[in-house]
Amino acid sequence: MATSMQKLVGVSQEDDEEEMEMDVKEEDDEDEENGEKQIAAQMMIGVDEVMPSTSSSDQFQYQPQLQEQVSNQSGGGGARRSRPLEEKERTKLRERHRRAITARILAGLRRHGNYNLRVRADINDVIAALAREAGWVVLPDGTTFPSRSQSSPAAGTSAGMTSSSSQMVSQQIPPPPATLQGVSSGYRTTVEYNACRMKGVFMPTPSHYDLSSTAPAQSLGVVADGGEQTERLPLIAGSTQVINDKQIIGLPTKLPERDFAGTPYVPVYVMLPVRVINMKCELADPDGLLKQLRVLKSINVDGVMVDCWWGIVEAHAPQEYNWNGYQRLFQMVRELKLKLQVVMSFHECGGNVGDDVCIPLPHWVAEIGRSNPEIFFTDREGRRNPECLSWGIDKERVLRGRTAVEVYFDYMRSFRVEFDEFFEDGIISMVEVGLGPCGELRYPSCPVKHGWRYPGIGEFQCYDQYMLKSLRKAAEMRGHSFWARGPDNAGSYNSQPHETGFFCDGGGYDGYYGRFFLNWYSQVLLNHGDRVLSLAKLAFDGTCITAKLPGIHWWYKAASHAAELTAGYYNPCNRDGYTAIATMLQKHGAALSFSCAEHHILEQQDHLREALADPRGLVWQVLNAAWDVSIPIASENAFLCHDRVGYNKILDNVKPVNDPDGRHFSSFTYHRLSPLLMERQNFMEFERFVKRMHGEAVLDPQV
Repeated sequence: MATSMQKLVGVSQEDDEEEMEMDVKEEDDEDEENGEKQIAAQMMIGVDEVMPSTSSSDQFQYQPQLQEQVSNQSGGGGARRSRPLEEKERTKLRERHRRAITARILAGLRRHGNYNLRVRADINDVIAALAREAGWVVLPDGTTFPSRSQSSPAAGTSAGMTSSSSQMVSQQIPPPPATLQGVSSGYRTTVEYNACRMKGVFMPTPSHYDLSSTAPAQSLGVVADGGEQTERLPLIAGSTQVINDKQIIGLPTKLPERDFAGTPYVPVYVMLPVRVINMKCELADPDGLLKQLRVLKSINVDGVMVDCWWGIVEAHAPQEYNWNGYQRLFQMVRELKLKLQVVMSFHECGGNVGDDVCIPLPHWVAEIGRSNPEIFFTDREGRRNPECLSWGIDKERVLRGRTAVEVYFDYMRSFRVEFDEFFEDGIISMVEVGLGPCGELRYPSCPVKHGWRYPGIGEFQCYDQYMLKSLRKAAEMRGHSFWARGPDNAGSYNSQPHETGFFCDGGGYDGYYGRFFLNWYSQVLLNHGDRVLSLAKLAFDGTCITAKLPGIHWWYKAASHAAELTAGYYNPCNRDGYTAIATMLQKHGAALSFSCAEHHILEQQDHLREALADPRGLVWQVLNAAWDVSIPIASENAFLCHDRVGYNKILDNVKPVNDPDGRHFSSFTYHRLSPLLMERQNFMEFERFVKRMHGEAVLDPQV
């Protein structure tokens, strides 16, 4: 039947074949009034429905008569009569018109709705995106069901769903198994995977907004006017709608929300724009900034966070610091009775995802780098990365007679002296110490400027002469001097684990040399953090200091955790790489700053699956490592957020539900202040979010 339909319609694009068939069938219903389709349908259903009183022996006699009747009505010989040429042209015109409308819809969703639709997207992609936004889970094969945070209606009622986690129905529906070579067989869901990997680790009750959760689709019948149940549809919330003269029970209108009234007070800070201080260390737009700060104060935001850029303050000569712009900014913040979080930014800004400003390292450091490029991190191909200084020079006097650690300490001490009154008055509540690229404690293993793209595994950054010197010393101490080299089978920036000999299952990462190298590589990272934070604690005694960790969640479900290994986190499936870092932070009384990884970005679900990513699993491994040693956790949003679903996900992470110890984050920083945030609707949502962070009741508890 489908073949004959395609012949009538003509050749069309492969992506729209099914839709074309539906259009042609609808046209047949409208134009062919001679009853051909009705007779064909009767034959397919069975003669029982056509002649219910006919005996079984008569049915076989009646069926040839039906076939003869159909043959006569269709032009003889059993062949379907050809459609008039003008009717075909009308079908083509309608199809072109439909495609033009579809193209405009897709363009609007891409531009205004932030839907990540492929170039040749069809109506299935649109339906899947909208379904995911409504809280449904859509698998690649089209299987669709509600997330397990939704529950079935109470018995005997057509409306009224309960959001209590104790009444949820939970059932795991496993996705298709991974087909990548080198990936451990046996797919596990996030909760199952982490339950096996982290025994005794707290995993919170899934959020209403955790779209990665799975659950069986609850269903209710579609009741026609006559009261007969005609089909069953899945449902995710309690509401009643009338569609096409049929009463559909249980279609969603609103997602349930947690009530955060009375929960612990979590301070909310807003990160100021990168351009707030210009390259001359002047406040770029004091009047505009003052207005924005007053608006933030009006909704009881606790304070603001600002980067103190090394490349601006100590730009021209060693130990010549210019804090003028920051002085004026801090004074403005104090007058409004806001708090300050400051970042000691020892890295360059520019060249990474989301960077729209270029703030390089100090000029005098760049001059040293031109004559001695070994001060920068270097990959296997010899490409230098001037984003930050190599940790190999932490104790090498190559910066005009000073080591890198001494340079960092002098800068922090100058800041502490310059703004002593702000420390004494408690205006500066926290200092985040930059420890690597983007201020994070990690190697620059995924530089966009060198061609890295998600979800590449990245490359090891240990090929400058100072890092190789350290590796050589470690190999000699181990008694295997020939191990003084980096892996030669670790692939390139955009490789995947199964494509390499080092990161594939059973690969070199788990051999004798691999374990030696990765232990040395991660220990260099740990030692760098230890040295810098010990001096930061000395400089900012009495003030909370923090260190920032990234959320490298791709390839987390692969055995090797390749992307984490190249970044310096020795965290394969048979080893915990974050406990040592948390212990080091606890040693210096430092807090952990970590992105809460909202993972509510629906259009990236397929990407996460393909990259064996597990943001939720990574987040809870890191958080439990920090909580096990009782260090505070500060957080920030990983992605731009202006919608209520995103804010609710952040709230669920900051204040975990049903945590047996009542643990929560110590503060949250919103990234970042912008004109978009200040738009009326966006700002109203943000104000509501701040109230809930503070544990206040809100007037509109529902979405």
